[in-house]
Amino acid sequence: MTARLDSADALHAALAALAGRDPVLRDLLAAGPPPALRRRPAGFEGLAAVVTGQQVSTASAAAIWGRVRTGLGRVDAATVAAASDAELKAFGLSTPKVRTLRALAEAVGAGSLDLDTLSDLPAEAAHAALVRVHGIGPWTADVYLLFYLGHADAFPAGDLALQEAARAAYGLAARPDARALAGLAEAWRPWRGAAAHLLWAHYRVLKARDGAPGA
Repeated sequence: MTARLDSADALHAALAALAGRDPVLRDLLAAGPPPALRRRPAGFEGLAAVVTGQQVSTASAAAIWGRVRTGLGRVDAATVAAASDAELKAFGLSTPKVRTLRALAEAVGAGSLDLDTLSDLPAEAAHAALVRVHGIGPWTADVYLLFYLGHADAFPAGDLALQEAARAAYGLAARPDARALAGLAEAWRPWRGAAAHLLWAHYRVLKARDGAPGA
């Protein structure tokens, strides 16, 4: 059975397991309040929201997503497929994001991507199904798996905030790239998603204290 982070208790149990095997994570957990569970409704709209938020600030993503929801009324494969490129771009979506949303709508409409069954798959298999859609990269896939499906072992190693938090926590000379961070995270299986929650919480502390670079 695939492990889930579907409640605060599940997250805290996973963090306790990690603290028992990694002294750095144990110290992070002891240094402050436990991170809150981050979960959002799964489905086409949720995945489209993650696509919208790729490579833009949180504020910009929220503004664009608000226009998308208002303009389409209902965000699903049918409404995205029916909208023109000009309409989608008027919401603030870039050309690559329009292409990705269209590819997502096509995959869901054709049945080549079944969003309803992703939660039943191991994280790696669900990840592979998502990145087969043109424009959906590893970060988008893992963020969706973690925040929307609660996959306990999903880990967006390409996230800059996670990389910076790991650099500070482990005293690394430089911020690890996605490959290096993924290697470090191997020791956290099957709770890499819980480790991500803890590192993001540490990043927020760093940012408040030192003005760490944004993700």
